[in-house]
Amino acid sequence: MSVSILFIGDIMGRSGRDALEKHLPKIREHLRPDVVIVNGENAAHGRGITQKICRSFFDLNVDCITTGNHVWDQNEILGYIDQEKRLLRPANFPENTPGNGHYIHNTADGKKVVIVNLMARLFMDPLDDPFKYANDLVREYRLGHNADAIFIDFHGETTSEKMAMAQMLDGKVSAVIGTHTHLPTADMQIFNGGTGFQADAGMSGDYDSVIGIKKEIPITRFTKKISGGPMRPADGEGTVCGVYLECDSNGLTKRIEPVIQGPRLINRLPDIV
Repeated sequence: MSVSILFIGDIMGRSGRDALEKHLPKIREHLRPDVVIVNGENAAHGRGITQKICRSFFDLNVDCITTGNHVWDQNEILGYIDQEKRLLRPANFPENTPGNGHYIHNTADGKKVVIVNLMARLFMDPLDDPFKYANDLVREYRLGHNADAIFIDFHGETTSEKMAMAQMLDGKVSAVIGTHTHLPTADMQIFNGGTGFQADAGMSGDYDSVIGIKKEIPITRFTKKISGGPMRPADGEGTVCGVYLECDSNGLTKRIEPVIQGPRLINRLPDIV
């Protein structure tokens, strides 16, 4: 049994939420993926996510929401994340942290998709070792045995750490897709063992900005070394960025393509044969 996965990168503020609401229904209709995953860690005005926003994503038929270093920025999420198993926080937070780091999605035709959220450590918060967690995970869930697909959102700053994770797991997981840097990278590929990879899926938000922030604020910080005010998300029309994967009967990636819909960036939507 093959599995198709649609993953949408970091939703940035209202612009990203509006873009998701506008574009996801037609993307879903065109691709008809078995599972839809969205990274929502910047969805609430650029910092964290709320219960209301989670529910709006689920109303759009999103199956799972991943996060990252901003997961706790909205205090209300602490009481919600234990109740809602489809909302993930990075799995390598310390033991007994609220919430879950992975979720098992059962598709309409009985396929088991293991969705994992991990956070890198270079230039990030010093969490537990994500490489150890990943190795433990693939001993518990094995492609072709008790998992039809294993998808990892690896939230991190450096391309080297993300690529090292994917190379280590090559042939053991379906895909490792990076988030956090808010720019879609051009290194989308399938490794020798069949694991799909992209260092960053890109932001879903207003690209007339500096990684989703109103451009005047970071420019002032860089040029004058003063604050320029709080970081505020840009609020122009947003673009949805993500990746579409098709996995073979062994759970390995046989096809990986970009999904980009909206202004400024070159739009891409895979053809369905």
